[in-house]
Amino acid sequence: QVQLVESGGGLVQAGGSLRLSCAASGRTFSNYAMGWLHQAPRKEREFVATISRAGDTTYYADPVKGRFTISRDNAKNTVFLQMNSLKPEDTATYYCAVGKGPGAGRALTDFAAWGQGTQVTVSS
Repeated sequence: QVQLVESGGGLVQAGGSLRLSCAASGRTFSNYAMGWLHQAPRKEREFVATISRAGDTTYYADPVKGRFTISRDNAKNTVFLQMNSLKPEDTATYYCAVGKGPGAGRALTDFAAWGQGTQVTVSS
């Protein structure tokens, strides 16, 4: 069983930046891809970004390409999401997720579990 704890969310003005962190425990972190999902009010949970277990492959949802960067530190069992040039439409709860295998996947079904989430609010 894996435990995922997100941090780093908050309130930021449009154009600003936030860096989300996710601490993982309970599973061999470096064996699995990791990702970030988000869910806005009254909307379904969506894929944001994913990174393979070695960190050599990443994928992003189209709306965040060029603005968000996912990275990981396998020595510290931590995955990050650097979010720049934030927009009001990025407002959502962001969830760290662990993949079902080592490869980076872009479907919600590619993830085995996620954390409790951290709120990101971008004001205009």
